[in-house]
Amino acid sequence: MKCVKKLIFIGLPCAVTGCSSQATSGGEEAAGEGRPNVVIIYNDDMGYADISSYGQQKWQTPNIDKLANEGIRFTDLYSASPVSSPSRAALLTGRYPARMGIQQVFFPESYSGIPQQETLLPELLKPAGYATAVVGKWHLGHRDRYLPLRNGFDEYFGIPYSNDMPGQVFLRGNEVEEYRIDQTQITKRYTEEAVKFIAKQSADRPFFLYLAHNMVHVPVFCSKAFEGKSGHGVYGDAVLEIDWSVGEVVKALEEKGVLENTLIIFSSDNGPWLQEGPHGGEAIPLREGKGTSYEGGVRVPAIAYWKGRIAPAVRNDVASTLDWFPTIAHLSGVGVPDSIRPDGYDLTDLLLNNGRRPSDQYAYFRNNSEVTGLRVGDWKITLPEKQINGNFWRAATAEHDTLLFNLKDDIGEKVNLYRKETQKAQELVAALDRYKAEFGEIPPALVAFGNHHLRELSEMRAGAIAEAEKRGVKSKATRIDGFIEAK
Repeated sequence: MKCVKKLIFIGLPCAVTGCSSQATSGGEEAAGEGRPNVVIIYNDDMGYADISSYGQQKWQTPNIDKLANEGIRFTDLYSASPVSSPSRAALLTGRYPARMGIQQVFFPESYSGIPQQETLLPELLKPAGYATAVVGKWHLGHRDRYLPLRNGFDEYFGIPYSNDMPGQVFLRGNEVEEYRIDQTQITKRYTEEAVKFIAKQSADRPFFLYLAHNMVHVPVFCSKAFEGKSGHGVYGDAVLEIDWSVGEVVKALEEKGVLENTLIIFSSDNGPWLQEGPHGGEAIPLREGKGTSYEGGVRVPAIAYWKGRIAPAVRNDVASTLDWFPTIAHLSGVGVPDSIRPDGYDLTDLLLNNGRRPSDQYAYFRNNSEVTGLRVGDWKITLPEKQINGNFWRAATAEHDTLLFNLKDDIGEKVNLYRKETQKAQELVAALDRYKAEFGEIPPALVAFGNHHLRELSEMRAGAIAEAEKRGVKSKATRIDGFIEAK
């Protein structure tokens, strides 16, 4: 088992329990009344505008919308990365993936995974008496030492990587349970497993459930019950099945009698894969999508729901999936150990008391290896970049000098204000320089592939292109949109 540092647990603050905090020791006895259950529902490649509470009009997502309408809907919450593995590492550690050397996604032939020195959320919660489970996509390394049961989870069922990668299997714990997967059943199977986990929990022990859907990553599938239901192709149908899944999880919590003591977080790992055309999602009115540091690549739908505790609100605070680690650590009474340097901020006051996030900044990374942009309040600055010609995986983007946007007025990042707002530009350049200096040295990238990864990746890419063309999807790599320069 992975060695976890001994942690000291403190009582919950009055804002959570309504009583004075008292120190408690870790272990089973620390669990009980006051410690909330936590359910994170994490979707793959779901775009900012894929659900109706975020503007989707072609289909409706009533179960997700119910959480949004009765909880907090964030308009400006960011993933820590525009691609999968890095964003998942950030969610579970509260740290930018650049700190861990996770600059790209892991593949079935990868020899590396989540660094063993990192402390994941379940490793923080389990010693405090939480039951911990992950259902769904892992994508943080599939070799034994990197699997969920070696990183704080009691239970695991799911696919260890993306559903477009070869060798798809269902793992139960550390063992292969099924070698042949019917992808039309993935969302349904994950939902059934999540419901079973909730149903078997004891009333006096809190739990942490991480439900990580493989959908709506290509190739997109849904079960027969949802075929044609959206009226807008398989992608819309798959989103509706995710919405159904959310409803089933909420119903299971209600039947268990624990909904009032459960924080539900709904979000996506990154923006939509626009290159997939009708088989990718939408980020409108945001610019670009997955794989880019434009808003459409990293700004994601995000909802926090806790019945009777979180008041309904729409919040435009700058926030990040990095914030969930310190927030959950606080709400569970564990706290963040001094040995951990989180990049996120505790949102407890925002969630429960209509407070503010302690910071209005978010840093953008290029390839998870260097800081190239910073948002401060309404303003975003991005350092120069050469033209990217693009390919089937990533959109082509225009060469640009330093970019300055007011995201409140220009959410689509169309009008570059760098030459017009010179004072503001200087302020943000200075802020970006300070951030980079404070962030410190970025370690080398982990080796994510085996010795023959280039050939295998080339074959995978060719196969994906051929499969997509059969479905009538062609790459949009030749599309390059420039910027309007404000004088």
